[in-house]
Amino acid sequence: MEKDKRATGGRTRSPDGRARSPDGRAQDRVNSVDPYGFQRSKHFDYESYEELMSEYLVVLTRRSIKWSKLLKGQSKVQRNVKLKRYVRKGIPNEHRALVWMATSGAQDQLEKNPGHYQALLGAQHDPKLVETICTDLNRTFPDNVQFRKTSNPCLQKALYNVLLAYGHHDPAVGYCQGMNFIAGYLLIVTKDEEKSFWLMDALLGRILPDYYTPSMMGLKTDQEVLGELVKVKLPGVWQTMMDHNVMWTLVVSRWFICLFIDVLPVETVLRIWDCLFYEGSKILFRVALSLIHHNQALIQQARSLPDVCQNFKQITHGPVVEECHTFMQKIFIEPGSLSMATVTKLRATCRSRLVAEES
Repeated sequence: MEKDKRATGGRTRSPDGRARSPDGRAQDRVNSVDPYGFQRSKHFDYESYEELMSEYLVVLTRRSIKWSKLLKGQSKVQRNVKLKRYVRKGIPNEHRALVWMATSGAQDQLEKNPGHYQALLGAQHDPKLVETICTDLNRTFPDNVQFRKTSNPCLQKALYNVLLAYGHHDPAVGYCQGMNFIAGYLLIVTKDEEKSFWLMDALLGRILPDYYTPSMMGLKTDQEVLGELVKVKLPGVWQTMMDHNVMWTLVVSRWFICLFIDVLPVETVLRIWDCLFYEGSKILFRVALSLIHHNQALIQQARSLPDVCQNFKQITHGPVVEECHTFMQKIFIEPGSLSMATVTKLRATCRSRLVAEES
C-alpha cells in the first residue's frame, strides 16, 4: 500500500510546531503512524502534509461545528436536501459512524433485528468458511498497527467476528476476497462489531448488489457500465482503450471491488464512503470518471497496453487525490449529469451482454 498517498490523514501543525489530529491531540511531528493506524513510509513528506492539513483543518473545524448544530445530540437524522449537501461536504470523524448507520438504513436493520448479530456468532460455524476467513486475517492491512496481533486491542478478532457473522447471514455471498478490507475499514471508523456488520449488510446487500457473489456479476457489470459512460463522456479515452484492446476489468477492478481502499488516500476514501452510504453506487462512477477526466491527456498518450495500465496506476497518486475536499467537489462537477436512472439502464444493457457472452 502506498503510504505516501495518505496525505490527508487528518492532522495539521499546532502552535508548538507538532502535528495535531482533528480531535485536537498534539502528536510528535515525526510520528510514523497516521490517525487511522496506518504506518507511514520512510519517504513520507511531512512538510507537504502539514501544509495541506493546515488548510484542511479549517474545513474540518467549520464542518464539525455545522454538524453538531444539525444533529443537536440526536442519534437520528432525516434524509433531506440539507443533509445531502452536508454529507457531500464531509462528515466529521466523531459523527461518521452515526451518519453512515442512519443514511444507509443499517441502523433500522440493527433495531429491527435485535440479537441477530450475536446469534450468528453463537451458531455452529461452517469449517470451510472459518478456514477461508482465517487465511485472509493476517493479509488485512498489515501496515495498520490496529490489526497487528501485538496491539491492544487488536482488531483482528473483531474482523474475524464480523466476517464470520456476515458469511452465515448471507450464505449466497459467504466470504470473498476484498470483503476483509471493507470490514476492516468499517471497524476503524465505528470501533463497533455490530455496527460494522450492519454497514456490511447495507453495502453488500443493497448498495452494491452482486459485487461479491461467486459470479461477481454486479462487479463485472459496473466495470462495463463505466466503459459505456467513458464512451459518451470521454470518447478520446474510450478510443485509446479500444486501440490497445484494454479491457476495463484490467485497470479498474480494484477501484470497484475495494471501493477505492488501497487505491486512494484514506481520508479521500472516507469522504467517498460518506457519499456512497447516502447516495448509493453511482458515487463510484463519479469518482472513476473524475479520475479519468482529470488525466485524460495522460491516458491518451499511451502507446501500448502496458502503457495504459501504468498510466491508470499513476492517476490515483498526487496532489489531486490528496486534497480530498477539492477532489470531492470535482466529482460532482467534472463528470456532468449522472442519474441513477441512467446507471440502471446501462446496467441492464451491460448485464444482458455479459450473460449472453458467458452462456
